[in-house]
Amino acid sequence: MENLIIILMVVFLLMFAEIIREITTFKVTHYEIVSKKLKRNMDEKKIVFISDLHNYSYGKGNKKLLEAIEQEQPDMIFSAGDLLVGDKRKSSEPAEKFIGALAKKFPVYCGNGNHEQRMKEETDIYGDKYAAYKEEIVKSGVHLLENSSALLDWEGKKVRVSGLEIPLNYYRKFSEEIENRLGKAQEDAFEILLAHNPVHAETYAKWGADLILSGHLHGGIVRIPFCRGVITPQARLFPKYSGGKYAIGEKTIVVSKGLGVHTIPIRLFNEAEVIVLHIKGKG
Repeated sequence: MENLIIILMVVFLLMFAEIIREITTFKVTHYEIVSKKLKRNMDEKKIVFISDLHNYSYGKGNKKLLEAIEQEQPDMIFSAGDLLVGDKRKSSEPAEKFIGALAKKFPVYCGNGNHEQRMKEETDIYGDKYAAYKEEIVKSGVHLLENSSALLDWEGKKVRVSGLEIPLNYYRKFSEEIENRLGKAQEDAFEILLAHNPVHAETYAKWGADLILSGHLHGGIVRIPFCRGVITPQARLFPKYSGGKYAIGEKTIVVSKGLGVHTIPIRLFNEAEVIVLHIKGKG
């Protein structure tokens, strides 16, 4: 019995040490995306994809995170939202300075997540906090996509990047009204959709998104190694799209495990991550 207690204590200490390591570090994950809608011989587009920073800082002024992203020298940066925390007691300044620093060096396209949406909808609680945040990041050069799109030209091929913004109640339920917000998908464009919540991945694909970039679930907080996330921040078990690259027919969804932590700061077998997308054509 005594030996068992010692073993359990050692296991607990090792797990605790791993949690501390994972909430203070991040990794860089690379995925290759190949599409028939893009030219076979086009130069590779290198995209850094981030999500769910939640005002977190890796070093003073997020120096470590900024350096890691700059080292990749991406063509552009996409964010799927929750850069800040929807809390009236907390400043948005860490998120504003971080994304503003990136926008000085790279084109940055941001969608919103549930934290931004909460501040935007509940002005009786947050006042003009969202409006001030929006003004600051747009002034810094960020392209903020609020149910809107940006058209890009990749060597003669049209690429549309859209930010889907859904009301808070759709983080619990969802109906097919993407078309009402973004219009119809353009069949002649490579459609990239920044959609914070991956729960509705099949709906995004049905709408016409070729590449869906999501976050929100923090990798499932605790992961079964080499398998899947265990629980979402909303206490739902074994989410289908918790973190990684998935195929939905010929469409692709990449779900970030996020960079920050939730209310209870736990990560286990679930390192925070910056994602680098290597996008190529085969058309």
